[in-house]
Amino acid sequence: MERHEHLSHHADMLSVEEALERVLATVQVLEPEERPLLGALGQVLAEDVVAEFDIPSLANSAMDGYALQHTSIRGASPQTPRVVKIISEIWAGQLPTREVTPGTAAHIMTGAPIPKGADTVVPFELTDERERRAAGKPVAEVSVYRELPLGSHVRPAGEDVARGQVVLHRGSVLRPAELGVLASLGHLRVKVIRRPEVAIIATGNELLAPGQPLEQGKIYDSNSYAIATAVLRYGGIPHLLGIARDEMEELRRKLEAGIHADLLVTSAGVSTGESDLVRRALEERGKVEFWSVRMRPAKPIAFGLLQGPGGRVVPHLGLPGNPVSALVAFEELGRPALLKMQGRTRLAKPTIRAVLEGTIVNRDHRRVYARVVVTQRDGKYYACPTGPQGSNLLTSMALANGLAICPENVPAKHAGDEVEVRMLDWNEETL
Repeated sequence: MERHEHLSHHADMLSVEEALERVLATVQVLEPEERPLLGALGQVLAEDVVAEFDIPSLANSAMDGYALQHTSIRGASPQTPRVVKIISEIWAGQLPTREVTPGTAAHIMTGAPIPKGADTVVPFELTDERERRAAGKPVAEVSVYRELPLGSHVRPAGEDVARGQVVLHRGSVLRPAELGVLASLGHLRVKVIRRPEVAIIATGNELLAPGQPLEQGKIYDSNSYAIATAVLRYGGIPHLLGIARDEMEELRRKLEAGIHADLLVTSAGVSTGESDLVRRALEERGKVEFWSVRMRPAKPIAFGLLQGPGGRVVPHLGLPGNPVSALVAFEELGRPALLKMQGRTRLAKPTIRAVLEGTIVNRDHRRVYARVVVTQRDGKYYACPTGPQGSNLLTSMALANGLAICPENVPAKHAGDEVEVRMLDWNEETL
């Protein structure tokens, strides 16, 4: 059979799941690296983090008030206040110097260590401190107007983190809270799975780089920028290698530059009837399969392994040339691959059920991804198509916040039908 004859046979088409399974079986989790905390947001922790000390290291006060012995305020009420003598003042970051005894108290600030002998903190609002100050009296003692339970407003040592505890587990995604925990443990750097380097090449004689004067019959290269920013969005490091003309030597030069990356992404040159030069150039560097996937848009896909320097093998994803097709194919196949390379385990975009406000037609038994705007009204989601759905209409993708799915075996979805919608702007951790 001809090398790409199978593209015309519907029975030989891969399902989206089959295509994704092949991609994910090929890409591997990358190796760890050390990063400064401010450079590790969104990366995956490569090792367990164990606390070397308690947090807080000492019992401390949760309130501004008075640290004292509970027996000193037993039976306290507005009618029968208990008077305690102030023997010291303790600020956060300051170690206590005097022991609290029955009938005495230390004036204490939030976060300050609890002095020896004290077991309870009374907030200043439950004393006559304010009245004494207003009257110009020295606050050498205060009256306490309420008996609080033993241990009130005392944060015990190790309440947040105990020495020897695994505080963060390998595989955790580092959000601001996790990075704050690392800082609280004194870490300046953290070991994480490194971000993948992604080389991006657009192919075609009709393309111009943005910024150049527009020429008759030419179009600007939008795919490189859309895919590069999608790579950034999903944690990768994009490298724009520019436009490869349909000339063998130029294609070879671009590929030579691209095989130093962790993933090579090309756009165009993978459809039946297109120039064979892209296919030939790719096949010179390794094993590349050309698939037809049961999805609309983005039926033609190329995927394979290219030989890189030093025996390295570089995965290659060949996207269709139409801009919407390229983005949808990247969402379904490239994005999960990037996430897996970074050590992520939750790879699926969140989906919702929504009421369709329009029509989705499925003409050829492929899974249709219709661009929609999702809104929420009266406790329900509604999905309205963004307009004409041609795969060349990039503005239809720019208007959308979701992809409504019409399954392969359903000829149409109509207004009022419930549809599954892949939410483009929700991340993989969204429930």
